[in-house]
Amino acid sequence: MPKYKDEPTAVRVYTVCDESKFLIVRNVPSLGCGDQLAQLFSTYGQVEECKPMDAEDCEQYTDVYWIKFHQVNNARFAKRKLDESVFLGNRIQVSYAPQYESLSDTKEKLEGRRKEVLSRLNHIFLSSKSKSKVLRCLISVSIYVCHRALCICLRKGLFILQAVERITNCRHWTNILHEYFPSESMNRTVHLVRDKLNKIQSTSSEHTEAGSSKKARVDNRRRI
Repeated sequence: MPKYKDEPTAVRVYTVCDESKFLIVRNVPSLGCGDQLAQLFSTYGQVEECKPMDAEDCEQYTDVYWIKFHQVNNARFAKRKLDESVFLGNRIQVSYAPQYESLSDTKEKLEGRRKEVLSRLNHIFLSSKSKSKVLRCLISVSIYVCHRALCICLRKGLFILQAVERITNCRHWTNILHEYFPSESMNRTVHLVRDKLNKIQSTSSEHTEAGSSKKARVDNRRRI
């Protein structure tokens, strides 16, 4: 069958009822190549039987073969790969044959599909749970990093406030930062030194005020 480039491609969707582990292969050359055909299909799974179908109508110099796989998945894979492929110069046509299934074969096929769908759903559920776990871990890590950064900023801000309070000798900062060190003895020493510094500063300010109260000179002449 010639295949043209401008020919529209036919698309068909197969359900679990249409699929089967039985395949019919048409347009096989009449060269007694059943063993080669079985070997070709066995590369996609275990082939239980492969025999010609003399009762089927076919074109001249071609044969029709009936192939039975051990599993439906293998038959599905073989059909997808070998349909419309070239075999010994002819383009073979592979189709499902569910009419050859027994009741047990159909039951086994439906049960296998049910397990396959459940496994896929479980995989999707587990992957979504793993994604949520990763998201929760990322959120917790970000919260921890933000907390550490905030603690560092607060610690640095506390040191800055202490330095400013020590330099400017402002009582407002003293009310905020009551203690400089964890031990009471060191805090008492700091307060004692602070009181002495305050006294020295107050006395120096009094001397400066007294000196500034002197009468200023009127002229710039040098006095002897």
